[in-house]
Amino acid sequence: NDEQKRMYESNNPDDIPYVSSKDIDVNYRTVVYDNGLRIPSENNTLKIGRKGSFLLCVEGGSSGRKIVFLEQDVCFVNKLCCFESDQITKFQFYFVQSSNFQFKFKLSLTGLIGGVSISTLKNFELPFPPKETQNQIVSFLDNKTLKIDELIEKTEKKIELLKEKRTFLINHCVTKGLNPNVEMKDSGVEWIGEIPIHWDKTKLSYYCEVKDGTHDTPSYVDNGGIPLVTQKDITKGKLDFSKTKNISYEDYEQINIRSNVMKGDIIMSMIGSIGNPTIVEVDTPFSIKNVCLFKSSESQENIKFIHYLLSSNILDVELNYNSRGGVQGFVPLDVLRNLLYLKPPIDEQTQIVEYLDEQTQKIDSTIEKETQRIELLKEYRQSLISEVVTGKIDVRDWKV
Repeated sequence: NDEQKRMYESNNPDDIPYVSSKDIDVNYRTVVYDNGLRIPSENNTLKIGRKGSFLLCVEGGSSGRKIVFLEQDVCFVNKLCCFESDQITKFQFYFVQSSNFQFKFKLSLTGLIGGVSISTLKNFELPFPPKETQNQIVSFLDNKTLKIDELIEKTEKKIELLKEKRTFLINHCVTKGLNPNVEMKDSGVEWIGEIPIHWDKTKLSYYCEVKDGTHDTPSYVDNGGIPLVTQKDITKGKLDFSKTKNISYEDYEQINIRSNVMKGDIIMSMIGSIGNPTIVEVDTPFSIKNVCLFKSSESQENIKFIHYLLSSNILDVELNYNSRGGVQGFVPLDVLRNLLYLKPPIDEQTQIVEYLDEQTQKIDSTIEKETQRIELLKEYRQSLISEVVTGKIDVRDWKV
């Protein structure tokens, strides 16, 4: 509990690291040993996972997926279980990652949050080839999975660089424009520097209506009704209605709940994961909660330019400076209404939007391809492990 965590805050290397499922990386099967919690070896009443054993998450959303082979002793949380053996434990570590084990594990999940009991796990069957073959399998998979993981890591770094390039491109275009030879002036904002001389520096709310969603908690209905969109329903710049709760038509008609969201408006999370501006592309009526709404109040304003502005560093800097709250941050409406708006003429807004649409689409397409590549590498990794640990691929004669 929290009191014990405070008591066991330690970086003493002589103490035993205490790890939980959050410390295990689901992609690379590594664990953070130095998380600030360590248990003294003397009078330790907690269970210990020994070096050379492995941990598997057996409860919750990561059950069956988070697994790590231990390079040192650890104490561990009750959502994890430890596998120790007088056989070759690392062979079993690979078998637990195979589709054979994973399929059986998923079939055995029970309870609201999903978990597999220790007694059930003890009855799982696994193949045991001769020890010499197990050693050969471990050596082969250590070599091959390391190479696959290195490819995945390189691809992830490439994706991060592409995302940084995308952000830089948007930020440059909405603060400097497209013409490198245009005369510039001081913006009066240190981190922005100069802007085109013919651009206005103003507030977003002068040209765009900014309002929040309902603060009430309307009653939900099981069938029919109107979706109530929260920040959880906005992912990767898209609206996802698959898990939204619905409110009654009567509640929706209330003026403090209705929100009047329309196609072409921008909505954005203002609590928790603040940001992620999204242009509404559906005619379906819905209301919003913990989400703010941006409506262009002048017909000559390009709403897509405002969307790019909200996707730029201008938003990040303003929100990082002004966001409030404790564990779950939030940004108040007055901050959003006072967001800086660097305003080019409408024809230039259109040119910037067309350019950014073309360039960001290319970047997004490349990111999608690289993301798919990572998924294929992960599938190949599991397929290779499954084939080898069940003898479908014979590696007895394999050499490095």
